[in-house]
Amino acid sequence: MGGAVKGVVGFAMPTILISLLGAFLPPQIALAGMMLPTLITNAMQSLRGGRAAAIKALRQFKVFMIAGACTLVLAAQLYAFLPQWVLLASIGGPVVLFCVLQIIGWRTEIREQRRAIEAGFGGVAGFIGGLSGVWGPPTVAYLTALNTDKALQVRTQGIAFGLGTLLLMAAHGPSGVVRADTMTFSAALCIPGVLGMWVGLAVQDRINQQTFRRVTLWVLLVAGVNLLRRAWLVY
Repeated sequence: MGGAVKGVVGFAMPTILISLLGAFLPPQIALAGMMLPTLITNAMQSLRGGRAAAIKALRQFKVFMIAGACTLVLAAQLYAFLPQWVLLASIGGPVVLFCVLQIIGWRTEIREQRRAIEAGFGGVAGFIGGLSGVWGPPTVAYLTALNTDKALQVRTQGIAFGLGTLLLMAAHGPSGVVRADTMTFSAALCIPGVLGMWVGLAVQDRINQQTFRRVTLWVLLVAGVNLLRRAWLVY
């Protein structure tokens, strides 16, 4: 399921995996389980248009990537100390509001890549990702507000999420989340994840920009509501 949704809109695999696995597994195991399938599918996604296109996207959104990387590493160190419900609610609420307004027809677009705004979105995405393993909603909200072309948006999300997963794995080595048994479990999830990704990519190729934006907003809305649900449960 996570792979199929990610194949269509380019995100939501961590959200789906952590939400569903967390229903019957400890949070640390769910967090570890999503790491390798997320890493593999993001590599597929970011390199689908070729290495040159991936490098171009990385350069275009480098401020977002750098800001997110810094806050992700910082937040991962605070994993055991800060209340997650505050951060989950603080990002879930604005995401839900943004999606509802966009779906009912109110358009707010960022006309150009302003470095301060880009760094702000990147910092928020990285910080919430370091604590919860879910950094997709603020990333997708920013790219959607820019009205980014479908192919570029999906490619950029793949790069951002792939780099974020690598940093998350490195940061959670000392915390005990990343270890031999959890990574074996995570590796096993790569098989259904990749199969689902192929199905989702086939669907993505058949939809236009307008449909892609609409589907993205609905999936993002579900992700935002889920963040609020998790905040309530953690609280």
